[in-house]
Amino acid sequence: MISLYYWPTPNGHKITIFLEEAGVPYRIAPVDIGKGEQFKPEFLEISPNNRMPAIVDDEPADKDGPLSLFESGAILIYLAEKTGQFLPSETRARFRVLQWLFWQVGGLGPMAGQNHHFARYSPERIPYAINRYVNETNRLYGVLDRRLAQAPFVAGDYSIADMAVYPWIVPHEAQGQNLGDFPNLKRWFETIAARPAVQRAYEAGKHLQRERTGFTDEERHVLFGQTAAMVAAKRKEAPPA
Repeated sequence: MISLYYWPTPNGHKITIFLEEAGVPYRIAPVDIGKGEQFKPEFLEISPNNRMPAIVDDEPADKDGPLSLFESGAILIYLAEKTGQFLPSETRARFRVLQWLFWQVGGLGPMAGQNHHFARYSPERIPYAINRYVNETNRLYGVLDRRLAQAPFVAGDYSIADMAVYPWIVPHEAQGQNLGDFPNLKRWFETIAARPAVQRAYEAGKHLQRERTGFTDEERHVLFGQTAAMVAAKRKEAPPA
C-alpha cells in the first residue's frame, strides 16, 4: 500500500495519475496547505521541504521497513521502477523520458507557478512580473508544441513525462495561454484528458477542492511568507508526537 500525502494541486495530481494508471493500491492522506498542515512534525519527517506530495511505501523492494519519499519527480521515478511501468529500461528511451521529466520539474512547473502567483495570488499587481512569467510560460508551451509535432507523447510513448507535464497545462487559461495557438499541444492535451485513469486521478481529490476567489491574509502568510525561522517556530509550537 502506498500512502500519498496530497493536496489537489498540479504536483499532487501527478502522483494520483501514476497510481491510477498503474493500478497501484493507495490511500490519500490529505495535507491542507492553506491551513499549514505541511508544517506538522510528522509530515516534516517525511517531507523536510514542507511541500507535498510525499509518499510512504509500506512494502518497498528491499523489505527494510517503510520507505518515504518527497519531490514529485523522484516519486514518479521510484513508482515507475517499482512497477516496471511508464519508464523504459533501454538507455535512449529512458533518458528521453527523464530529460522531459526534468524539463517539467525545473522549468515548466516553477515558471507556471510564478505565473499563477503574480497573475492570481499576489496582493498587488506587478506588470513586469506578470509579463515576465506569462511570456516565459508561453515560450515553454512553444517548446512542448514543437516536441509534440514529432511524437504522439512527450517522450515518444506515454510515460511519467506526460504525467508530470499534463497537470501544469490544465490551468492554461489562468496562465494566460490559448491552446488554440499550440495545435500539437492541444491534440496531446485532449488525448491525456480523455484517459480514464487521468479522470479517476482528478476525481480522487475532488472532494478536497474548495471554491476560492482569493486567499485570506492568514493563508497567504502560510503559503507565501515562509522563512527558515517560520518553519522552525512551527516545529516548536507543535506538541511532541
